[in-house]
Amino acid sequence: MVAVSLGLLLFSCKPGKKIPDVSGIKVDVEVQRFDKALFAIDTANVEASLNKLQEQYPSFLNDYLYNILMAPPFPDSVIQKVKLFTRDYGSLYKAVQQKFPDFNEAGEVKRGLQFVKHYFPSYKVPAKIITFIGPLEGYGNVLTADGLAVGLQLYMGKDFPVYQTDFISNVYPAYRSRRFEPQYIAANCMRNIIDDMFAYNPAGKPLVEQMIESGKRLYLLDQLLPESADSVKTGYTQQQLDGCYAHEAAIWNFFLKNNLLYESDPFLIRDYINDGPKTTELGEGAPGNIGQFVGWQVVKKWMEKNDKKTLPELMQTPARQIFNEAKYKPK
Repeated sequence: MVAVSLGLLLFSCKPGKKIPDVSGIKVDVEVQRFDKALFAIDTANVEASLNKLQEQYPSFLNDYLYNILMAPPFPDSVIQKVKLFTRDYGSLYKAVQQKFPDFNEAGEVKRGLQFVKHYFPSYKVPAKIITFIGPLEGYGNVLTADGLAVGLQLYMGKDFPVYQTDFISNVYPAYRSRRFEPQYIAANCMRNIIDDMFAYNPAGKPLVEQMIESGKRLYLLDQLLPESADSVKTGYTQQQLDGCYAHEAAIWNFFLKNNLLYESDPFLIRDYINDGPKTTELGEGAPGNIGQFVGWQVVKKWMEKNDKKTLPELMQTPARQIFNEAKYKPK
């Protein structure tokens, strides 16, 4: 297999953007601090406290107990699970309250939802942002029937001591835990919205189609959060992203020379389309999931040629058609 080495460069390629004015789009979003409500329960009378929580969070409480906390569906087991969890996570709860006293990150999420309504006016955006604290090895961001649920235990900052413990560092390697920063909250929320609007099953699809489908979603995310850093939206470090732009042609030639575009064997293409610390074949500076970068560039090329196309039209256009019509050939 032909390999390419991506150097580590110190410049950024980011053209100017035309950002629509969405300030007049009304989006009512209520922030609910479920984390505070849960840890305020009377542990001497958990059953009565949960009944009160049920009144305040009639839908989300069940999602939390059975899908996030993974409590067995038996009353006594639920009570015991909640009692132990609030005890064991008490110190983390205090740290969360210091880190997120007012949850100002809701403002960026709300702005993202304004862009959602701008581009997809018929989509019913979530009316609530619900903050919670769940198991460290569990969910950090979930779209529920009640609203966007944000697990603050996974946004405490990459240097948070708990993330450095052996157990958690095995669950979340450094390339993942470095993204446990508050600025990733809005991007993860918007990804859940995108997945809700445009479900996709990549099974059996050739690499080129999977890359372009990832690129479509990244292009859409970029429109929903136009002011956010591209490094946050891609999940790459800024250095990795700079290297991708600087070696764009070499990356593309790597896929061509190794006849990978139409490869569909999951074992052979997984490193190019799944998250990871790096893409070994492309050198130490190349990020994992580099396929989304390639797909993003193809989609941008196609949109430049079809500047009258709307985002809904882009998302409904088959990946193979986009590839054929873009005639992507970086220099």
